Amino acid sequence: MRHFINHTEENYLKAIYSLSQKPNQGVSTNAIAKSLDTKASSVTDMMQKLAEKGLVSYKKYYGVQLTSSGQLIALNTIRKHRLWEVFLVDKLSFNWDEVHEIAEQLEHIQSSELTNRLDIFLGNPKFDPHGDPIPNSQGEIENYHDTLLLSELEIGAFCTLVGVADSSSVFLKHLEKSQLKLGSEIRLINVFEYDRSLSIEVANIQRIISNRVADNLIVKPL
Repeated sequence: MRHFINHTEENYLKAIYSLSQKPNQGVSTNAIAKSLDTKASSVTDMMQKLAEKGLVSYKKYYGVQLTSSGQLIALNTIRKHRLWEVFLVDKLSFNWDEVHEIAEQLEHIQSSELTNRLDIFLGNPKFDPHGDPIPNSQGEIENYHDTLLLSELEIGAFCTLVGVADSSSVFLKHLEKSQLKLGSEIRLINVFEYDRSLSIEVANIQRIISNRVADNLIVKPL
């Protein structure tokens, strides 16, 4: 029996998926509450509802886990979100720091036919404007291969910026001011011992970035 899933329930499933770092590892209700900026008691109530629909399982001391049905819904919601972000940037010329909140609204459209046609219209993109992989219609997702955080790179190495670990608007705007965008080729010149800030070269221009910024840049060594 198929249950109707509302917007709030989709957001919970997506949050649980995002918080699940390892297979078969549960997520605490406190972590879910923090992610969604809500009360732990509200999370507990929602977990009971989702469990009744067969979308999550909960074991004391092990936390919340998505069932296969719950994971498929979470991945489908993520798929719609990231496809809409591609559409907004590539077809409507939004900046990459402007699209998250709009995609949060569009991701709840239920038509799978619309989602599939959007995917085809966009040329079946593999990654969204922030470098995050887009699940396919079967819920399969292609993750990065051979990537590091910029802060993990060796001095003197060259790399390409392929993604960001922080896709908040304030961080993306900060990157634009530093002329850092997906596809940028970066050379790590030095790491300063005092505060672990980095000296890098981008487009033949040297600049200093903080270790916090470097910790949120996903790069592929060249």
